[in-house]
Amino acid sequence: MTVELVSVGTEILMGNILNSNTQYLAEKCAMLGFNLYHQVTVGDNYGRMKEVVATAVNRADIVILTGGLGPTEDDLTKEVCAEVMGMELVEDPHTRQHIEEFFHNNIYREIPANNWKMTTVPRGARVLDNHNGMAPGLILEKDGKTAILLPGPPGELYPMFEQQVFPYLETRENASLVSKTLKICGHGESQVEDQLIDLIDGQTNPTLATYAKVGEVHLRITARADEPGKAAALVEPVAAEVKRRMGDAVYTEDEGETLEMAVVRLLTGHGLTISTAESCTGGMVSARLVNVPGASRVFMEGYVTYSNEAKMKLLGVREETLAAWGAVSAQTAGEMALGGAKAAGTDVCVSITGLAGPDGGTAEKPVGLVYMACALKGQVSLARYQFKGNRGKIREQSVMKALDLARRCILAYGRGEELPGQEA
Repeated sequence: MTVELVSVGTEILMGNILNSNTQYLAEKCAMLGFNLYHQVTVGDNYGRMKEVVATAVNRADIVILTGGLGPTEDDLTKEVCAEVMGMELVEDPHTRQHIEEFFHNNIYREIPANNWKMTTVPRGARVLDNHNGMAPGLILEKDGKTAILLPGPPGELYPMFEQQVFPYLETRENASLVSKTLKICGHGESQVEDQLIDLIDGQTNPTLATYAKVGEVHLRITARADEPGKAAALVEPVAAEVKRRMGDAVYTEDEGETLEMAVVRLLTGHGLTISTAESCTGGMVSARLVNVPGASRVFMEGYVTYSNEAKMKLLGVREETLAAWGAVSAQTAGEMALGGAKAAGTDVCVSITGLAGPDGGTAEKPVGLVYMACALKGQVSLARYQFKGNRGKIREQSVMKALDLARRCILAYGRGEELPGQEA
């Protein structure tokens, strides 16, 4: 069964607002096992909307439209869909009562006349109550085709979809879809694909798809079957093979777990504590760690040592090291990590020092050069990276690599191995 998504609104078409609804609905439709081939955005123009809706209804079994259900003259979604599907607009007493109650409990007691527009619905439509606004959602069914009309504001759309539309759609698709996401650090998207190309090319059910993120890659494995258990059974051997090939690069198969959550989980499991010593990232690693619930059990202190003086005063970096090698060097990163662990009294300390730009680079040390280190119970693992992009992107990539370095060091410690060596 095919689904098409239609986003309505000139403000979306012109880029004035971010269209997060389409991403949300696409993910939900994939979870339900529907095929999604087209996503369309159309402005608030009756003729163009009619053309878009007619095309969508013709080529898809279910069309989900968002936006254009409000009280103003440019809210045309309901009217267009009613015409395309040949359904007469009539007043819905239930919706009229909802609007009256909404204003009764509102600071604005007088109901503007244009609000009564929202009380009309296509005859025979299923009305979806809006518990977070005024405009109701609608489900229109005719001649084997379905149009689902949802309000545009995410605060209204998401709960309406979860509570009313998702259960309805579950009854429309017999197949079960099961997905598992493996999150991978230390490799780019093309590298991951290269290592898994035979699996990607050879699989039809399940299917594999890679998604590039900042500093990591997400690999989604999806299988379809007539029962959830059968679909899961198709996913598991492929996931096991991916983990065998990628090794420690796979940091989680829990879609809700972030890299910093994985680090906190490992620290907790091994009874270790951590501190941070940051220069160019200015506390971003610490911020990521303390975002994790329960981080207080493992995260002790964070040092932001932007100047050479701070590196010496707070972390014990030697003046001769800075003089000989500079602040952006493997030597300084190593001393920062060891000094941070000593100052904070922690088992682990991860450090970062680099040139985030846009200025300050040289031929020997260009913008984007970042050194980091992880000290763990006296051992030190060093890493060097040459990142590309603007200042923000360089810093974000540095944070991800530093968290991953800490993660890999903890894994090695847990297995009784030497810490990972220098990275290129």
